[in-house]
Amino acid sequence: MWITLKICLYLSFNCISASVLSSGICQLQGHFKLNGMFQDGDLIIGGLFEVHFLTVFPELSFRKEPEPPYCEQFDMASFQQAQTMVFAIDEINKNPNLLPNITLGYYLYDNCVKLGVAFRAATALVSGTEESFSNVNCAGPPPVIAVVGDPGSTHSIAISSVLGLFKLPMVSYFATCSCLSDRKKYPSFFRTIPSDAFQVRAMVQILKHFGWTWVGLLYSDDDYGIHASQSFHQDMQLFGGCVDFSEMLPRDNNRRDIHNILAVIQASTARVVVVFSTEAYLLPLMDEVALQNVTGRQWIASEAWATSPVFHTQRLLPFLGGTLGIAIRRGEIQGLREFLYYLRPDSNPRNNMVRIFWENMFGCNFENGGRKIEVEGERKVCTGQEDLSSTDTPYTDVSELRASYNAYKAVYALAHALHDLMQCEEGRGPFSGNSCADIINLQPWQVVHYLQKVNFTTSFGDRVSFDDNGDALAIYDVMNWQPNSDGAIRVSTVGVVNEGATEGRVLTLDEDAIFWNFENKKPPHSVCSESCPPGTRRARKKGLPICCFDCLPCGDGEISNTTDAIECTPCPVEFWSNPNKDQCVPKEVEFLSYEEPLGISLTTASLLGLCFCALVMFIFSHHRNTPVVRANNSELSFLLLLSLKLCFLCVLLFIGRPQLWTCQLRHAAFGISFVLCVSSILVKTMVVIAVFKSSRPEGKNAMKWFGTVQQRGTVMALTAFQVVICTVWLTTASPTPYKNSQYITSKIVYECAVGSVAGFSMLLGYIGLLAAVSFLLAFLARNLPDHFNEAKFITFSMLIFCAVWITFVPAYVSSPGKYAVAVEIFAILASSFGLLLAIFAPKCYIILLHPERNTKKAIMGRATQKK
Repeated sequence: MWITLKICLYLSFNCISASVLSSGICQLQGHFKLNGMFQDGDLIIGGLFEVHFLTVFPELSFRKEPEPPYCEQFDMASFQQAQTMVFAIDEINKNPNLLPNITLGYYLYDNCVKLGVAFRAATALVSGTEESFSNVNCAGPPPVIAVVGDPGSTHSIAISSVLGLFKLPMVSYFATCSCLSDRKKYPSFFRTIPSDAFQVRAMVQILKHFGWTWVGLLYSDDDYGIHASQSFHQDMQLFGGCVDFSEMLPRDNNRRDIHNILAVIQASTARVVVVFSTEAYLLPLMDEVALQNVTGRQWIASEAWATSPVFHTQRLLPFLGGTLGIAIRRGEIQGLREFLYYLRPDSNPRNNMVRIFWENMFGCNFENGGRKIEVEGERKVCTGQEDLSSTDTPYTDVSELRASYNAYKAVYALAHALHDLMQCEEGRGPFSGNSCADIINLQPWQVVHYLQKVNFTTSFGDRVSFDDNGDALAIYDVMNWQPNSDGAIRVSTVGVVNEGATEGRVLTLDEDAIFWNFENKKPPHSVCSESCPPGTRRARKKGLPICCFDCLPCGDGEISNTTDAIECTPCPVEFWSNPNKDQCVPKEVEFLSYEEPLGISLTTASLLGLCFCALVMFIFSHHRNTPVVRANNSELSFLLLLSLKLCFLCVLLFIGRPQLWTCQLRHAAFGISFVLCVSSILVKTMVVIAVFKSSRPEGKNAMKWFGTVQQRGTVMALTAFQVVICTVWLTTASPTPYKNSQYITSKIVYECAVGSVAGFSMLLGYIGLLAAVSFLLAFLARNLPDHFNEAKFITFSMLIFCAVWITFVPAYVSSPGKYAVAVEIFAILASSFGLLLAIFAPKCYIILLHPERNTKKAIMGRATQKK
């Protein structure tokens, strides 16, 4: 559609050019009948305002030229905006410090809220209304240097796309569509109202503040509504919210469509409804809301209707009371009230907009150059001098200057741009060859250059400047619809949304001042799914929006310490999740301690073994001269008892919190003690065999190889080899304390890492080798004369020893944590007790309970019997 309009405008200029070639005079090819206000000046600023609500098109006839459309339903508030522009120009003309020696004029037109009328008005501004002019080239500056308006986004898109071809600046005071920020499409478009992109962000800030993540969306079927809804969907996704329904308000106010939309609203679980629309689209729906008594909804109003008075009625209070919305910045303009009061109709037929205002204000009809005639049935006499200060209309109400304030800023932005343009010094200008603009032959694109750099502060204290896209600084008032004393609705400011807030607080709300239209007088709760508490995470429900989810508890070792966490966070290595899964706590450190029952039991067993060894040593020492003790090599017996004591004592190194010295010492002490023990048994076995061999004629010299020195040397040599193994192991890959989390993920098992598996294997293997040799020799000597056969006891003891350590290996490997240490201790204790009982219990039994058998005759008697 915009392309068609551009082509039409281009063809109209071509037609003008063609008329120049034929007649030498530029002629206007058409004339539109428009409502407007005019004032001449050195420089003319155009304006487009929505002074009427409705455009009526006469019936078409193909027999004559169609009658031009006419406008109905005068809008007092919009006329105030037009008069504010007139006031701003009048104020600038009286200001000696701004545009001195330059008088501004204006051409203002009514667009009647219709694109066709708005485009005709824009064309009239660009081409002028003179029937002809004598410039044979149809060149020179346009009749207006800039246009203030249009207030509608759709109108601004169409008009700016054409004016942009000529780089004619257009400063809108109410068009908010974010699409107009595209500098490539609209190179000369500016606005003093923030774009919808900022508006949407402001509304999302309110939703985010109250935690409303589940909302409905209504939007008008125009550029304003469509682009705003698209931005809203994108911002809601970034915010983490969801739109339950998204419905377009119909252009033709079809009742069936409105009924369908209302049914969707009532069926939705969303308690909050966001509306991007103008009042013209929304009013039929709100009438239906009142008819069907739809309550329990929190309405969020866009700036297009947040302050619209058509909804502020007693009938709509039960349904729209409590509405939150954003409104463009309210300002104050000194002197505007008095200026509005003293507006008078004049005799200039071109200023018919003022005449129409007066007719609607006082019910008068002006004809014949301003002479008043009485309206039929109206007795009131109107002189044209009535006092406007006695009226109470949106025209005279200056308490809520929002759109009017933006129009005021738009005029001043153009005035400051022109002022800066006039201050240019020749040779230092911004244009080609450092030239300045020629005020007599001023070109629109030169005004655009200076308008882009405008930066000033209004008398109200607001800074006015434009970014690279022509957008103004974003600041909104947050409005709340509250009950008035007469039962209607009044709009109160309860906060501010300021994108440029230096302290970082974009949204500031006075929550105590907000009226909530609910029984509990509190904000509604609007979510698809309740928030997931800490310790859980959100799991999206398949086929539903992202706001609809289940809350799943975090796994072991994971936490979430925020509400509505998307994922659970794993705890650090040495930490674990608490039972509520909302905090990481240090893992329980597990080791075999002296305080726990298992540690106490093993310690007790170790000390008992130590006591038994001491008792046996005492018995043997006390009876050292008896045959039983002497016959069993008392020196090796005492050495064996000493090694068993060391075995029982080394158990204590395995209990308690692992430290470097205990880790290094426990296995070394264990390995050396058991080698000393087993090597003593091995030598003892060899001595027993040598003794019996020496009693035979063929073995008389056997004992000379097993004297006391040889016995000691053999034991020391065998033990020294184990000492070498331990030394090499500890110096190359020493055991160290190690926090192991692999056995039990919720705990830290504090254990001793063996360091070198080969070293540990050699230590155990060497003990096993000596034990196997001892068992083999004792087994071969089991048939020796056995009245008191030491070899039989050694065989039995080594059988126990080997059985214990063979079963130890798989049990140790399969036991986790401290239980692996307990298995190793049990193996040490079991093998130690086995050796102690198997070797020394029979001897103690004879010594203590049967002393009559503790004689040489008794010991040798059995051997004699055998013979």
